[in-house]
Amino acid sequence: MNINQLIFKNLKKNLKNYNLYVFALIFSVALYFAFVTIQYDSSMDEIKGSIKGAASIRAASVLLVAIVCIFLLYANTIFIKRRSKEIGLFQLIGMTKHKIFRILSMENLILYFSSLFIGIMVGFSFSKLVIMILFKTTGIDAIATLYFSNRALVQTLIVFCMIYLLIMLMNYSFIRRQSILSLFRVTSTTEGKIKKISIFEMTIGIIGISLIALGYYVSSKLFGGDFTTMNELFMAMVFILGSVIIGTFLFYKGSVRFISNIIRKSKGGYLNINEVLSLSTIMFRMKSSAVLLTIITTVSALSIGLLSLSYIAFYSADKMAEDNVPSHFAMTNIPEAEKFKMLLHEHDIKYREKKIEVIQVRVNTSQIMETPLKGANIGPNSMNLPVISDQSVAVTDVSPDQTILTGYNDLLQKFMSLKTSGPLDLQGKNHVIHQQFLGLKKEYIIPYYFTGGGLPTAIVDESVFERLKKDINPEIQRDSTLYIGIDLLDEKQLQEADRLFTDAHFSEQQASRLDMSSNQKRTMGTIMFIVGFLGLTFLITSGCILYFKQMDESEDEKANYTILRKLGFTQDDLLKGIQLKQIFNFGIPLVIGLSHSYFAVQSGWFLFGTEVWMPMIIVMVLYTALYSVFGILSILYYKKVIQSAL
Repeated sequence: MNINQLIFKNLKKNLKNYNLYVFALIFSVALYFAFVTIQYDSSMDEIKGSIKGAASIRAASVLLVAIVCIFLLYANTIFIKRRSKEIGLFQLIGMTKHKIFRILSMENLILYFSSLFIGIMVGFSFSKLVIMILFKTTGIDAIATLYFSNRALVQTLIVFCMIYLLIMLMNYSFIRRQSILSLFRVTSTTEGKIKKISIFEMTIGIIGISLIALGYYVSSKLFGGDFTTMNELFMAMVFILGSVIIGTFLFYKGSVRFISNIIRKSKGGYLNINEVLSLSTIMFRMKSSAVLLTIITTVSALSIGLLSLSYIAFYSADKMAEDNVPSHFAMTNIPEAEKFKMLLHEHDIKYREKKIEVIQVRVNTSQIMETPLKGANIGPNSMNLPVISDQSVAVTDVSPDQTILTGYNDLLQKFMSLKTSGPLDLQGKNHVIHQQFLGLKKEYIIPYYFTGGGLPTAIVDESVFERLKKDINPEIQRDSTLYIGIDLLDEKQLQEADRLFTDAHFSEQQASRLDMSSNQKRTMGTIMFIVGFLGLTFLITSGCILYFKQMDESEDEKANYTILRKLGFTQDDLLKGIQLKQIFNFGIPLVIGLSHSYFAVQSGWFLFGTEVWMPMIIVMVLYTALYSVFGILSILYYKKVIQSAL
């Protein structure tokens, strides 16, 4: 048998072990090629010009390369260790290390570049679909075309050739430094099997759980008023990140064994076959993978958290636009408003109009504020608020000594917590009007131009409003004091009216609710698209890594299954234990990652939108469902190993 025959025979024999590796490689290449193609596709011009999508996609492609590179190098490490005995046999029969490296290089060359070119073709085939998804997510009205980019092809080949060279360098280093004896012992030393838990492990286990809990606690207080300066906020964020990551590492290093040992002791050491195959294995193997599992858990949490936050912003776009622009169109300039109304008349678009006079007043809130505010136009005891008359709001009526605040959201509640009642002072230029604060309402009445995008609006009696107008402070007033709201009677004509509004090129003070919502969806849609695809890539690569580890463990434990089968245990008996084991192997990183992302999202979701539960639940359910596929594949592989154990 010559070397070429040996190469193809080895490739054929090991192909069944490489199937998921090949799939992940093809998927990664396809996704990268599609991303790079998008950068050079002329149909992306609108996105590139409107929201700098090209820069975002270019940055995403760099992150994608990093994820794929780490995955391929790690997968190669697992596979070459599994073939260590084969390499040792080659040396025993007289082959030189150079010739063995040549055999492995040719096998990798055939497998790697076959997958590479298949991935490029798949990426080309699906590049149009990727662009269509991006257009759909961002709301861009454009035609996606199937476009093959030579520049994208060259860039993809260069990147993955460099990764291949790194793999070859790793293989060469492994073969060069191993002796024949050590090659036969590699697989038996890849996992540290410690049979007795030490006091040190118990200690770091408790510390790990405590650090995670402490990080969660601080994150819940992050925007609750406990940290009032930027330095305090930054240091709190650094502490949370460090505490959770270190805690996660210590959790895998000691907490899992510590908890498992408590469960085992509670049973008096008498474990059934399912517990032996699951609990005991987890105790002895998870510690050696602490770094890997910490990385997988942290990046999973990051992926889920970022995708949840971007989806929250995307999901809340309509509500946020409605809060910032209470009418379909908000105008503050009378000539421009008249021009727009004329355009609506010309196109037979019926509407209703409302006008609200708005003035800015210094309001002393010291006696109703639970947490003092500090900022540009905000002092510890007072702030500039827009004030309107109760005559402008049909459903609200207050007496001359009463004031209501309206336009209050979750973000404002975190940074400016107000009591439900108390004394309130309205400060004019020369006089102060004492009022009784009646409470808060969430309804937004005037647009963000008057509220600064977040502050509430004060509603006072008409007589009080007139007194404030006569004692107005000109230094704090906006350029305009009139809000003109235009609502269409038939919302089916909103698209046409918005087109007329856009084509008229009004000043920035004039706002369209539909346009604001579209811009929000376009921006966050692009971010969600990029984070989603990067998260999907990481999910598949990390799932494959855990799957490969289970393949490695199954081969290592095959002798144990043979003994158990000879003792009379059936395939179903062993498979039940394996299923429980996979729930632990895949479930523990998933549950911890979901937990990390949950607390991260809960600490700051209000900065991104108005809805939290539905977007977060959707993202977590989808991630869990896709992640579970690899656990099922691992069970199927174990089933084959158990069947061949006898």
